[in-house]
Amino acid sequence: MSSTRTAAITLKGTPFDVTGLPLAVGDTAPDFVLLHNSLEEVSLSSYKGEFRIIATVPSLDTPVCQAETKRFNDEVARNENIDVMVVSADLPFAQKRWCGAESVENVTALSCHRSAAFGEAYGVQIANGPLQGCLARAVFVIDASGQLLHVEYVTEVADQPDFAAVLAVTTR
Repeated sequence: MSSTRTAAITLKGTPFDVTGLPLAVGDTAPDFVLLHNSLEEVSLSSYKGEFRIIATVPSLDTPVCQAETKRFNDEVARNENIDVMVVSADLPFAQKRWCGAESVENVTALSCHRSAAFGEAYGVQIANGPLQGCLARAVFVIDASGQLLHVEYVTEVADQPDFAAVLAVTTR
């Protein structure tokens, strides 16, 4: 079995490779160790919400990633049963600075900069091209038992995920 996903993932129309095998609805979400912007290591079990949304983005310092993170921040502001984690390869210091400057308080920014293990486990590690080492855009919704309820790999990195589909899963 190949470790490179062959789906058509593009950056403004230019294709690139993503390592790791794609996850699917019904799979158990892989555990992980990522770095919180407080420099504390966290895992999937660190978050106890009824629903956990993991959004992977290339960098919080890009307009599309900023808009996505702000939208999730606004959408879940009144729902205590949802934990939203936005994962990027940005350094925790940059994530903390950005979240503070943008008043993002309902989303937790996590960094995968220490290891490609998270990106490979979730099938989003960009292997080549200008974003090599970053994560492809994707969204995963996980229930309290760790089962994936929604998986979306965004085929064009410059596009937003389907927010309505993601949020619909959390209102069942």
